[in-house]
Amino acid sequence: MKKIIVTGIFSVVFTGSALAQSFPVYLDETKLIEERIEDVLDRMSLEEKVAMTHAQSKFSSPGVARLGIPEVWMTDGPHGIRPEVLWDEWNQAGWTNDSCVAFPALTCLAATWNPEVSLLYGKSIGEEARYRNKTVLLGPGINIYRTPLNGRNFEYMGEDPYLAGKMVVPYVQGVQQNGVAACVKHYALNNQEVNRNTTNAIVDDRALYEIYLPAFKAAVQEGKAWAIMGSYNLYKGQHACHNQYLLNDILKGEWEFDGVVVSDWGGVHNTEEAIHNGLDLEFGSWTNGLSNGASNAYDNYYLAQPYLKLIKEGKVGTKELDDKVRRILRLIYRTTMNRNRPYGALCSEAHFAAARHIAEEGIVLLQNRNNTLPIDLNKVKKIAVIGENALKMMTVGGGSSSLKVKYELSPLDGIRNRVGDKAEVVYARGYVGDPSGEYNGVKSGQNLEDNRSPEELMAEAVQVAKEADYVIFIGGLNKSTYQDCEDADRKELGLPYGQDAVISALAHVNRNLVVVNISGNAVAMPWVKEVPSIVQAWFLGTEAGNAIASILMGDVNPSGKLPFTFPVSLADVGAHKLGEYPGIPRNDGSNIVDEKYNESIFVGYRWTDKEKITPLFPFGHGLSYTSYKYGKAVIDKNIMGDDEVLTVTVPITNIGMRAGSEIVQMYISDLKSSLPRPVKELKGFSKVSLEPGETKKVTFTINKEALSFFDDVRHEWIAEPGIFKAIIAASATDIRSSVIFEYK
Repeated sequence: MKKIIVTGIFSVVFTGSALAQSFPVYLDETKLIEERIEDVLDRMSLEEKVAMTHAQSKFSSPGVARLGIPEVWMTDGPHGIRPEVLWDEWNQAGWTNDSCVAFPALTCLAATWNPEVSLLYGKSIGEEARYRNKTVLLGPGINIYRTPLNGRNFEYMGEDPYLAGKMVVPYVQGVQQNGVAACVKHYALNNQEVNRNTTNAIVDDRALYEIYLPAFKAAVQEGKAWAIMGSYNLYKGQHACHNQYLLNDILKGEWEFDGVVVSDWGGVHNTEEAIHNGLDLEFGSWTNGLSNGASNAYDNYYLAQPYLKLIKEGKVGTKELDDKVRRILRLIYRTTMNRNRPYGALCSEAHFAAARHIAEEGIVLLQNRNNTLPIDLNKVKKIAVIGENALKMMTVGGGSSSLKVKYELSPLDGIRNRVGDKAEVVYARGYVGDPSGEYNGVKSGQNLEDNRSPEELMAEAVQVAKEADYVIFIGGLNKSTYQDCEDADRKELGLPYGQDAVISALAHVNRNLVVVNISGNAVAMPWVKEVPSIVQAWFLGTEAGNAIASILMGDVNPSGKLPFTFPVSLADVGAHKLGEYPGIPRNDGSNIVDEKYNESIFVGYRWTDKEKITPLFPFGHGLSYTSYKYGKAVIDKNIMGDDEVLTVTVPITNIGMRAGSEIVQMYISDLKSSLPRPVKELKGFSKVSLEPGETKKVTFTINKEALSFFDDVRHEWIAEPGIFKAIIAASATDIRSSVIFEYK
């Protein structure tokens, strides 16, 4: 027995030694990733390389099974992990363990103005993706908010490139801590959903570099994003998923991006351009991600057999192919082949808590006359909750970000749970919007059908409101087509379903009216002077009801601020005032729609500042249940040299009776410039928490970059010597202090 055992041991040791001597470099974790990539590349056949550059199913692309290189698995989306679909169909796979936590949509995250919260968001959603064994999370989205009609604005981070850039970096870092790639989208100029596949964006270089690209640049150079998704639209006549200027010249050239460029689903249109113009991985051809595409069409993808045929015929070389495969292998080594990546977690208590915390920090108190909020339950006997959005699930629908959640607590249930037996909570529908509750096979399980007439619904709501101490109207938009939904834009700025009339009627019978607007977009508010309190609540996900209730009852002091401007009307938006939204169809027989961004760099508050327009609610606006006093800003020097930095310090004091957090904003104004510049631009912000009576000093650092603009003639960033103003503000229109300095 002992002889046999010893012989066996020697056999194992010998075999192990032999294996160690022949261990391939690409599997040797002691070697650098770049060495391992070159080794596996040398071992691959031409066919295996081509296969890696395109999908094999709706959400996966092949590895190299022969060499033990794993597949790449993608998942939507930016605020929750999409349920599994069938291999070659959009229908649900029927899993019972693919429910997720729905985190707030990214407009809410941006409204927190808190990079630490963004890191928590990225880490949490990355853990969910990792637990589901995904390689790439298709998000976050950071397209700039150019028009409030864009159906997909709710997935993005607002109108300001600086804010979006500062918020996207920690999100990307948080996701990628889990060994899951963040795929930042939609690169670039995808600023509307109408005609999204055929719009040719005509944008001057200053607007491109100053407004539409900085957040992507930050995601790449600071966040070190491992993947970028191309967008559907065209730029300079080329589709963005295979665009020489955006992908090769800027992304991979100027920014030195070393990750993977993934097409949006159905965003590829040309094999030659896909080969040469920077695309690495093709997905979803002949489908827009929503409707059915050709079944088992993967061999016919632009980067599949057509690509292989061109190589074998000698019409194209393999230089571009090897670059694509190197990038895909680099992605795999960073993710699936990193044996030290964490295991992740799904639907954990920590994730539910994170979702609630993000929602509570992002909710914005827009208006609060007479201190109508918070509601003191010791002084209230009856609360009326009115509106369809008090009931309707918002996690089902909206496009590719639709989710199958573990649960979604409605605002009505959240309010009832919080109020308990301290007061009576009654409900009236008020209006009927979209009673449906199904998207792509996921069903909400709600039956919201109501056959009563608008007049009957209004009468009931008014009667209930008359009898209540407080009225909470919960309305806004939803995830239906032509609202906050992919593949279509809104038709108007106003609220749908006759909500304006309902709100005005309620205001006439109850002075304690709170309007909670649930949307990812600005809406018109013709009743703004009639309503004492207005709350912007976003699409808050799983913990929506608890978060809204905690704000309304004062358990949490609101601290969110708007990441985009609320205009009074579309005439106050540059894209609409100057045209050419939604674009001008060509008369050459093609389906291309040209759209010139005539407003150039003047987007959002940059436009309202320039035109001296008073917005409904300005960028950066948000109230609190306490008050803050801003002291006088001071600078550490009056003259700033080329390689120097300048600091601005301002004391902030909580002069109210409860703890709160204030978002202090710093804008820079160039008082004299050789080229037109905005009146001011956001170049710093800080969210500071203060106890009653407490004072803290907030310090901002100004460097040359903060003073620069893009010179489109010289094609470089320029900081011109001259006089600048640093502006300390509570919003884009609420200026508290300023200091002048000179840059030499």
